Amino acid sequence: MIARVLPLTRTRAVRGLWDYRLPEADGVGVGSLLRVSFNGRSLVAVVAEVASRSDVPEDRLVMAESVLPARLPADLVELAVWMAREYCTTPARALSVILPVGAERGLREKQVLVASLTPSGRAALDDGAQLTDGQRAAIRRLAETSPLRAADVGTELLRRLERRGLVCIEAATALRRPSRHSVSSVSAVAPALTADQEAVLTALAGHGERFLLHGVTGSGKTEVYLRAAEAVLEAGRTVIILVPEIGLTPQALARFEARFGDVVAVMHSGMSDGARHDEWQRLARGEARVCVGPRSAVFAPLEDIGLIVVDEEHESSYKHEGDPRYDARWVAEQRARVHGALLVVGSATPRPESVHGLTELRLPRRVDGRRLPAVSVLDMRGLHHPLHPEVRLALADVRRANGKAVVLLNRRGWSNFLSCADCGHVFMCPNCEVSLVLHRREAAVACHHCGHRQRVPSRCPSCGSVSLARHGAGTERLEHELSQALGGDGFQVLRLDADSVGLDARARLLERFAAAPAGVLVGTQMVAKGHDFADVSLGVVIDADQTLRFPDFRAEERTFSLITQLAGRAGRGGEGRVLVQTMAPEARCILLAARHDSDSFVAGELSRRQALGYPPFATLIRIICASPDAAAALECAAALRGLIDPPGAAVLGPAPLFALRGRSRFQLVVKAGERAAAVAACGSAVDSLAGVRAHRGVAVSVDVDPQ
Repeated sequence: MIARVLPLTRTRAVRGLWDYRLPEADGVGVGSLLRVSFNGRSLVAVVAEVASRSDVPEDRLVMAESVLPARLPADLVELAVWMAREYCTTPARALSVILPVGAERGLREKQVLVASLTPSGRAALDDGAQLTDGQRAAIRRLAETSPLRAADVGTELLRRLERRGLVCIEAATALRRPSRHSVSSVSAVAPALTADQEAVLTALAGHGERFLLHGVTGSGKTEVYLRAAEAVLEAGRTVIILVPEIGLTPQALARFEARFGDVVAVMHSGMSDGARHDEWQRLARGEARVCVGPRSAVFAPLEDIGLIVVDEEHESSYKHEGDPRYDARWVAEQRARVHGALLVVGSATPRPESVHGLTELRLPRRVDGRRLPAVSVLDMRGLHHPLHPEVRLALADVRRANGKAVVLLNRRGWSNFLSCADCGHVFMCPNCEVSLVLHRREAAVACHHCGHRQRVPSRCPSCGSVSLARHGAGTERLEHELSQALGGDGFQVLRLDADSVGLDARARLLERFAAAPAGVLVGTQMVAKGHDFADVSLGVVIDADQTLRFPDFRAEERTFSLITQLAGRAGRGGEGRVLVQTMAPEARCILLAARHDSDSFVAGELSRRQALGYPPFATLIRIICASPDAAAALECAAALRGLIDPPGAAVLGPAPLFALRGRSRFQLVVKAGERAAAVAACGSAVDSLAGVRAHRGVAVSVDVDPQ
């Protein structure tokens, strides 16, 4: 037997399938993992085909070294090949994000010893057998609950009982389950559906369709997902539920587990390797039929998928930052197409691409019939304090009423940057061309790109002055000021951002805020994503126009979404209001967000993008060349530009980007009407330079549909 494999190597110069001999009757098939000798190294390879003969001469064929225990479903191997083509990468790189954790090192299920009573052991409690107090207690415990882990009772003690025939000890598989977090608002009882929800579910009753569920915040999109999943499970098929980030996984997991029980599995990078391995195996064996998780859950090894849900589909976190730079929304659509599954993407602020390309279903009203909160736009021009006077008064009112508020400032740290008050020197990252952010609690300044940290400087390195100025405010400073002004007497000020809590602590902090009788939750965009707080009466957006300052055609879309999503956290259990601070009070996206007018915003965006040739009316592809040697990076980018010439496309650049992690960077942007031709041209150009010695020190990354 011959296995045609994809060696898991990162180099682009390795292409195609490689043949290896297999022993007969070893059970190897498409998706099996082999360890093979490749170019003098021992590598893991994935079997893409199995054949009876090879075109390679018999004397040159090498026997595979071993077969590893993990095995990918065949459709995921095909998906990796599709991703390689779609994202200008290699099948091996695509497989690296699909493979279950630990597969390359042969990670297996955990084996433990379990003990159970024999008939003689049960009789020993009544027939007066000679037993020590400890032995008798162990037998009584096993009589109540059997089997039990031997280690929980005492392995040596049980071994002595085993020799007398009173206990049976054997090996068993112990599932390593991920930690669960309680979510107080979750109920196992399905609520009555609104007329809008029933109409949406009727439309979803077909198979193999692609829908956009456009529902205002609090309109019951999650209940629609649950009911649709219930119908799919009853039909004997499986379900994938995608959430935009790990922080929302506990909430989604709790809701699906409350409804469907142990058939629900979870997958995300915050879990231990053992728990991720065992959950993957539960899905592969069919013991779990619903997978909940962030973007990597789109690769769940499920058979016969009937439904894929992409919740909060507007979130850019569905785009993977490393190679391959896949978009989980696009991958979900491909998996749904292959399986003939229903695809539902949901959002209160859908992307123009989704409105343009999918069948739209609407949930225009909140399930409780309450109106969306009133939004006021506050002009910050001429003001220097981080909080507008009206915001300070509103927060004080919340404090007096023992209420709750959510305050969003999409910037971490204490201050944006430090500078010398005398000579103007700005403290910059030594690895990146960006300023260092002050983190006062840690007495450090840090780069949010490469992670560089150093102690807060005491004087200017340029002129020696000790007069250092702090500029701007982040969540750490805002938390401190609100704690000083509002904290105490049971009124809590909590902070939620990437600096304040880890993955496990994030769920506990959100539960703490939900259970508190009163308080303020301060944070970055994490606080605006999908949380259901029934008693929040005030939402505040600080520096709402921050995202408008970026040179990005999606800047207005992001600003509109951020304001609308934060507004959705307020007024779910009563009257609510939202205050939006901005230096651009006349900005169209801010005014439309204040009116909750998603339709007008999307219509305007689509019209503008069509006129300018932006997605969804064109495809963008960004190629970045990075090297410690700026001249080498520029030379490589220029060479690529000369090779890329898809019909009807514009190639912009090379243009410099700020240095990152000690590397100079230059970028090309391809703007094309014909997606497939442009992707193929870029992929071919990058592959052709992979083996060129002159460009060997330059890292080239291709980003199709950059976010």
